[in-house]
Amino acid sequence: MIHLSKTAATEVKRLRAKHSHSDALLHLGVESSGCSGLSYTMGFDDSIAPEATVCESEGIKIAIDPQQSKYLNELTLDYSEDLMGGGFRFHNPNAAQSCSCGNSFSARE
Repeated sequence: MIHLSKTAATEVKRLRAKHSHSDALLHLGVESSGCSGLSYTMGFDDSIAPEATVCESEGIKIAIDPQQSKYLNELTLDYSEDLMGGGFRFHNPNAAQSCSCGNSFSARE
């Protein structure tokens, strides 16, 4: 299950409103890259693979590929703004180590 903070949900809804289909699902994933080995991916999908796991948080439907759920289970997605601008923050209990950028991590074995 993925958890969205209220501020993250508000920002996702704002971004989704700019998408060609306002009912698109938020797709979260990981890819091999970044300083620590894995980086988070986010985007909107009009359709999802039949095997994808779909959960809902704060009224947002979130799709995750089953092979990546071990990296994202119980992840909390937050959004905050500071003097440098706004950005999503990933709080991942499955991360053994995170890069200082906050977007890259290595997974627990």
